[in-house]
Order: sequence, then C-alpha cells, then structure tokens
Amino acid sequence: MAKERWLDARKNDLLPVPYFHIVFTIPKELNYLTLLNQKAMYSILFKASSETLLELAKDKKYLGSEIGFTMILHTWGQNLMNHPHIHCIVPSGGLSLNNNGWINSKKDFLMPVKVVSRKFRGKFLSYLKEEYKNNTDLVFTGETEELKRKDVFQCYIDKLYKTEWVVYCKPPFGSAEHVLEYLGRYTHRVAISNNRIIALENDYVVFKWRDYSDNNNEKFMTLCADEFIRRFLMHILPPKFVKIRHYGILSNRNRITKLKKCKLLLKVSNVNEQSTISKLSIAELILKLTGKDIFACPICKGKMLRKERLESKLNRPPTKNMKVS
Repeated sequence: MAKERWLDARKNDLLPVPYFHIVFTIPKELNYLTLLNQKAMYSILFKASSETLLELAKDKKYLGSEIGFTMILHTWGQNLMNHPHIHCIVPSGGLSLNNNGWINSKKDFLMPVKVVSRKFRGKFLSYLKEEYKNNTDLVFTGETEELKRKDVFQCYIDKLYKTEWVVYCKPPFGSAEHVLEYLGRYTHRVAISNNRIIALENDYVVFKWRDYSDNNNEKFMTLCADEFIRRFLMHILPPKFVKIRHYGILSNRNRITKLKKCKLLLKVSNVNEQSTISKLSIAELILKLTGKDIFACPICKGKMLRKERLESKLNRPPTKNMKVS
C-alpha cells in the first residue's frame, strides 16, 4: 500500500519529456568501510552524487539550468554482497536560471559521463576526508584497522583518486509510464524477492542471480542459511535513514513553485491536480487496486460492519474475583 500511495504521488511530478537513468557506484575498495559506517558513508554518497548533478547542470557549458531528480539508494548486488550505489531518475532538461523558460538537454545524453564521474569522485573523497577529520565515531576494524593512522588513510585516499569511478547513464525512458514502471520496481524493494528463491532445504538456500561480469547470464547460487541471512542483514539501513530523496525542482520546497512553473512552460494539463489515492482508506485503496471489497462477506457477499473491538484477554488486568496461582 505504501508503494502505491508513493507512486500515485509521483504521477503529479512527471513532466512530458524523456527521462535519463543515471547510476552512481563507489569503488569496491570502499565497500567494507561503508558497511562499518553506513549512515555516514551513505549520506556522503547522496551528497556527492546530488551536488555533482546540480552543479554541472547549472554550468552553461552543459545545460545552464536547474534540474530535478529522484535518487534511490540500493546497497546490494545480485549475489547479495555489499554493493552500494544510487539510481537517479532525471528529466532531460531543466528550468532556466532566470526561471523564464525550459531548456532541453541533448537527445542522447544529459552531460558527459566522464565529467560526471570525475566530479563525483572528487566530491565524495573530499567529504570522506572531512568526515575522517571531524568525526571520531567512524569505525575502523578488520581490514580497515590500519586506516586509523593518518598516513595510511592518506595513501588510501590517493589510491582512490587514481581509480576510475563508475557512473553509468542509460538511454532515456520512452515515456512517463516507463518511468513509473521503473520506479515501481526499484523503490519499495528489499535485497532479494521471493521469486528468486528456488529452494530452502537442509539448512541451505538456493536462489537465482545474474552475473553481470558474464554477459548478464542467469545462474544459481547455493548458500548455507547462516550466510544467506548474514548477506541479507547487511542491507538493513540505519534507523530512520531515508533511501528515496528528491532534489532540485523536485524537492519538497520547490515542488509547489518551480515544478509548477515547469509544468506551465511545458503546457502540462494537471498543474493543480491533487493525488486521490492519498485520501483513500486502506479498504478503499484495496478495492481500487484489486477490485476486492474487504468488508464483503466471502460467504453471503453481504456488507460486514464493525460493531466493536475485541481486546485480547491476555492484555486485560486481573479482576478482584480472579484467582491467581
């Protein structure tokens, strides 16, 4: 239900332009440090990637406009190992810096991927060094134990500066419907879905996965139950950490003003349209999505009415006449 309400709210944010799909990934050398310091490292990942896009888009050499986008954090790969990355959905254009017009991007790309990658790398490592300098709560243990020494940490950073960071930009989505379809698959999901689990027997789990390093071939992996649970638990985010965020003209503070301006410039018909699903009760939403009325009796099809709430006897305090052994 949360997913359906969220997607319905996003419908009113869509613009009649192609959308790019950009993926920001950190090098594997950072994976273990990230696992030990999830909140700090995931926050840096969001900050570095979002600032990269916003700043480059404002540069007249590339677009010269204020863009907006939705970012979704994923922390897993197909094999359930630690693989932090951010999926980013970006309209192909933005609001001119004087707020008077809409500027379209080039048809095949938003901005040069290599430029995005280099700027992202610089920002991420700059914020990591700042965190290392100011945050005494960072955890260094196991294979990162030596990073407590400043000279070792600096060598670690220098090596990462020399590494090519992967930023992938996929071709634009075909339509707004494709954007929603994609968001529906990637937003409210966990590390592995039930349909990928093939078998669970004798304390072993068998599941399907795609090996991207081997032409995206589908394979089967067998893990003991303890290892499967360990891998799954790695992807539980810190308490209250927000994994879906909106920036630029799609941010909460700009949605009413700048996004509305973009809709007027692009002649969108639903400028003032309000979400209807958000106002529905759970019962009404289930009826709308599935056609099933949860208040209809499954036997006689008559309308069931709630008369009173029955509390569990276990929660009731003992009465004076009750014998307690």
